[in-house]
Amino acid sequence: MAVPALAQSRPPVVNAAEHAWVLNAKYPMPANLAVCPTNLPGYEYSAEYLISEMRTYKVDHVVISHVCYYGRENAYASYCVKQHPGKFAAIGLLVGHRLHSPDDKENPARLERLIKEDGLIGLRLSPIYNRDVVWLNDPVCYPLWKKAEQLGATFNIFLAPHQVGQVADMAQRFPGVNVVIDHIAMIDITAPDSAGFGPLLDLQKHPNVYVRTSLHNPSKTKEMTYRDVWPFLRRLYDRFGPRRLIWANFFEYVIMKETIPFFTAEDKEWILGRTAYRLYGFHKRTPAV
Repeated sequence: MAVPALAQSRPPVVNAAEHAWVLNAKYPMPANLAVCPTNLPGYEYSAEYLISEMRTYKVDHVVISHVCYYGRENAYASYCVKQHPGKFAAIGLLVGHRLHSPDDKENPARLERLIKEDGLIGLRLSPIYNRDVVWLNDPVCYPLWKKAEQLGATFNIFLAPHQVGQVADMAQRFPGVNVVIDHIAMIDITAPDSAGFGPLLDLQKHPNVYVRTSLHNPSKTKEMTYRDVWPFLRRLYDRFGPRRLIWANFFEYVIMKETIPFFTAEDKEWILGRTAYRLYGFHKRTPAV
């Protein structure tokens, strides 16, 4: 469904990851399905609240990363996309820890229904919860990635530094799948490059791989504006370029927009929205920007 073009004559601003949930019987959070059953919330972070934050920060679109509380039940993410056409895109949860097994032969069909019927754009795959089990690039996952390639899906990957090589394998095998590395692969900024950051930089050779910044996760100080991570952000920027970096979380918007000294004005157009606008399919729902 098309929606009106942006009122401002400016590039789109896209927050590339927020969770969303409500506390009501229509969208229950059964502990037996939740990926994080011991950490269920006592408050809401609804689509309507996200829209209020979008107004505050002047953000045009938000990508909903389906939250672990619902597990493989993606109904609320689908509701958000359909109830507010053009405002949201969403990535769902299907495969991995406490979800469908990676070797389940129904996974490709589930992905197709999630995209064609439920309106989502792809999946979040989280091998970080299985640090000692290799499944992301196991051949049992090839059919899922092949289906994703056919559908033009985007996969966000939440992983530990030692798992980066698994992404490299799959990105090379399935170049038609857009891959977004979440949280800078949870790198340890005090570790040598060989412990993960070097292999992450090497993913640049795969043109279908992007990096979501999420500066607060690698930060050791946890102090805004996370300056201890800036040298690593600079190296990502130098290697991947501005067209393959995206940001997320409202609190990071001002940091990326106002404080990073090495971004040019054109860089910011891509990092703050142009790339995510196409990566998550907003260009299919809204007029071209």
